[in-house]
Amino acid sequence: MKFDSISYLATGNARQQNAYVVLQDHLILEMLQAYDPILVGTVPIAIDISSSDLDIICCYQDKPEFKNLLVESFSDFKAFNLEEKVINGQEVVLAKLIADNWEIEIFGQTLPTREQAGYRHMVIEDKLLMEHGESFREEIIELKKQGYKTEPAFAHLLKLTGDPYLELLKL
Repeated sequence: MKFDSISYLATGNARQQNAYVVLQDHLILEMLQAYDPILVGTVPIAIDISSSDLDIICCYQDKPEFKNLLVESFSDFKAFNLEEKVINGQEVVLAKLIADNWEIEIFGQTLPTREQAGYRHMVIEDKLLMEHGESFREEIIELKKQGYKTEPAFAHLLKLTGDPYLELLKL
């Protein structure tokens, strides 16, 4: 799958190329390698806007070990913050930081990365973008500029009813 590596970013649009350089220069994914990191969200599928961040999902088995790695590897970055949350009944660890001109969120949980909602949504959205073409992509980006989150923007254009996060997973 093309998302297993960030190499596709190197030949992508200007923001994708910049994200690639930042991730490579700071060895972000290399430091997370033991946790099967995957870049997800809007940047990989080229529907990001200027305020979009880089979202990296990880899978950990030992939460204290994962948290320790995050602190050791990233606490010197600007605006570093580490917190624990429960999202949809799952314990998660969330680290936020700024590397160069990018806000980066590192999201970890015990669920394998390819089973996490962020990855599944991105793969479905990528497929929809390919199926519906460039004008659909531009409409998604315009909705995002108007304040829509990504999944609600897709749900709006596809006329899905109910929870957009759950409805997209059904496609």
